[in-house]
Amino acid sequence: MKEISRKPAPVDVVIVGTGASGATAAKVLAEAGLKVVGLDKGSWLDPKKHFSGDEIKYINRNFLWPDAKINPRTVRADDRSDAVEMPFSPLPQVVGGGTTHWAGWVPRPMPSDFRMRSIHGDIPGASLADWPISYDDLEPYFTRVEWEFGTTGLAGANKFEPPRSRDYPTKPPAPTPYAKVFYNTCERMGINAFPIPQGAVSAPHKGRDPSNYTGFWNQYGDPTTTKSSTLTTFIPEALATGNYEIRADCCVLEVTVHPDGRARGVLYEDAQGNLVEQEASIVILGAGAIESARLMLLSKSNQHPDGIGNASGLVGKNATFHEYLFAIGLFERDLYGPLEGFAGNYISGGTMQFYETDEKRGHIGGCVITASQVGQPINWLFPGRPGWGMAQKMADREFFRHSMKIGLILHDMPVESNRVDLDPKVVDAWGRPVARITHKPHQNDLDMADWQIEKNIEILEEAGARTTIAVNLEKSTGNTCHQHGTARMGNDPASSVLDKWCKAHDCQNLFVLDGSSFPTAMGVNPTITIMANAWRCADYIVEQFANDRGRAVGKVLA
Repeated sequence: MKEISRKPAPVDVVIVGTGASGATAAKVLAEAGLKVVGLDKGSWLDPKKHFSGDEIKYINRNFLWPDAKINPRTVRADDRSDAVEMPFSPLPQVVGGGTTHWAGWVPRPMPSDFRMRSIHGDIPGASLADWPISYDDLEPYFTRVEWEFGTTGLAGANKFEPPRSRDYPTKPPAPTPYAKVFYNTCERMGINAFPIPQGAVSAPHKGRDPSNYTGFWNQYGDPTTTKSSTLTTFIPEALATGNYEIRADCCVLEVTVHPDGRARGVLYEDAQGNLVEQEASIVILGAGAIESARLMLLSKSNQHPDGIGNASGLVGKNATFHEYLFAIGLFERDLYGPLEGFAGNYISGGTMQFYETDEKRGHIGGCVITASQVGQPINWLFPGRPGWGMAQKMADREFFRHSMKIGLILHDMPVESNRVDLDPKVVDAWGRPVARITHKPHQNDLDMADWQIEKNIEILEEAGARTTIAVNLEKSTGNTCHQHGTARMGNDPASSVLDKWCKAHDCQNLFVLDGSSFPTAMGVNPTITIMANAWRCADYIVEQFANDRGRAVGKVLA
């Protein structure tokens, strides 16, 4: 390794990542007066200049996605299989992270999500664990995120919704044509359907004005202030304090440590290729459950021979990723008229009717399902769709404007052998071992997917679809950016990596605030829970700092 070129002045906190968790923590800490440096491997883009509804740019040319040649990942189903390079569960590599590209689904989890083991006991082949916190612990922070970050929703529309202390800041946008079909069908079937809460605003809110809603939303950067992202909300607010500095295009190589084993800071390579060490009283990781686990495993020292925070040997294990699955319905042209999937917004109606366990279904748990369009005009999803020529043109004319899908966020079970570790053969552009993902669906995942997709087909058929097509779970594809569990939190250092404040059991000033900490995956999109938990833990850090600013922070937090 080359020599360190410079060492900037130490700060209170250094945060790896500027996405959902990193930027939330930065806002809270900077507004409390702590000096914070945020590091991001990606570039700092200007939404008005760089973002648009260009389908070729975002979907076909992967504008926001990491370059797999520079940052590859490898994947295998089990220890007996060879790992192959594959862009499994990628996250946008830009300042703002996954919140720049996301669809913005933010339904809250259920109280049962935090007590899966207490409710269901030991499930063969799974590694269920209760969270060391409850829904009630996070509820005030869900509310803060919804109001500070900006969300649309309608309290009470979801009859299964857990208790909440405040309504959403702005109302849902008007339903799309396909959402109207979904709502009317669910009403006939006795299913409670409601507008899915979204990270967006539908009325002026905190200096943001809504623009038009569009199907060109998921995987795209929003050039307006409609869609909520940390790039246009929490990051500017943190910067306005004068206490937060972002350094973009910086690749963090390892967490450095003091002789006593506490984190000293991080070592990174900047955009000019210089090797820099940023020292800090506290180190926070928020790079996503794959890259945070990888960084912990790469950060080996005499004090942490198996990687920092890894005294339990559990870093990287119990990984969960969700899987987005769906059923497509094709309708006669004159049944409803065009469903216009490219207009309105990417998702609209959804239900949590099938979220809680019903043993008659043959599996535990459940998930949120949503109605959506089938994709953008060039890249719309239709298994068996012709790939070229007149056949493709006919399929596009006949089906694109007269189709919809009902998708699901699969609540996959944690399995200890499903994990992230370091590939022994493949390295990235900096010569470091890449993340190797070992993941195979649990039988409960397969059973849940089969049951829910059959229910989605039933809804589509009731709606009048002349043809339905199922996309079932066959293997782990990593087709979402939802990553959890690789550094699960818990009260017992022998069976968890982090405590309930997401502080490493064996490194008292190292925090991991992204989805790594989740003991279980839940059946809803994770981002609002990641943000609420990051805010909760950042409040704890501020409180501990205030208790005794003059002493070494690592000892204060012990």
